[in-house]
Amino acid sequence: MTEVDRARTAVPESGTRRARALGGVPLPLLLPALVGLAFLLLPLLALLIRGPWRSLPQQLTSTEVWQALQLSLVSATAATAVSLVLGVPLAWLLARTDFPGRGLVRALVTLPLVLPPVVGGVALLLALGRGGVVGQWLDAWFGITLPFTTAGVVVAEAFVAMPFLVISVEGTLRAADPRYEEAATTLGASRFTAFRRVTLPLIAPGIAAGAVLAWARALGEFGATITFAGNFPGRTQTMPLAVYLALQNDPAAAIALSLVLLTVSIAVLAGLRDRWMTAST
Repeated sequence: MTEVDRARTAVPESGTRRARALGGVPLPLLLPALVGLAFLLLPLLALLIRGPWRSLPQQLTSTEVWQALQLSLVSATAATAVSLVLGVPLAWLLARTDFPGRGLVRALVTLPLVLPPVVGGVALLLALGRGGVVGQWLDAWFGITLPFTTAGVVVAEAFVAMPFLVISVEGTLRAADPRYEEAATTLGASRFTAFRRVTLPLIAPGIAAGAVLAWARALGEFGATITFAGNFPGRTQTMPLAVYLALQNDPAAAIALSLVLLTVSIAVLAGLRDRWMTAST
């Protein structure tokens, strides 16, 4: 076999398939694809083009913007912590145990992904409001009132963000070999010890990816937050709410906040890029 033949056989089959696909795209598919790409990218490019770059530092250092930014970062981080504490055990339950109605439970867990955020806010009010199913007892027994408070912001963000973490961790758990846990239990470890010492290190990348997704979703939450927690500057006004309010009075500030959220979203995508590429290969 000549060197040329060896070089030809050394070309990866996947690379050959990609070359054929790129070289033979039908025009009826190429045109809608390009239009779809332009449709998705044009609004983002417009945001970058019309951004108030000269006054951006001044816009971001104003008191109202800084309060919204600080509250968003704190509440999104707290919501992610709540999602980790509650979501990781829930993902383990869905992935490692078999119980009646598990499919229904999984569907209910992922329901906030498709539920309109405003509907989620209304549901939270009916459940945790002062006259809610559980909220009335929280107020009567412990004096805890969640709606229209900073804690209410965290609750609303955790409600919409936790499913992202659960889905990510559950998928990682299903991909992990359960025989390591079984080996640990046969050696005398309890199920919780096996989970803490064996399973958690195995699924740490999935937990990290799910936490980043949950944090980004919490940071951008709008509908459930404004419905359940309101829009009070310095107390419940997060960045998305500040964008909505500033768009009516100060469009430059709205664009500046939008650029911050866009930067965070790009950073999240860049951070998860290696994980996605590993999963696709």
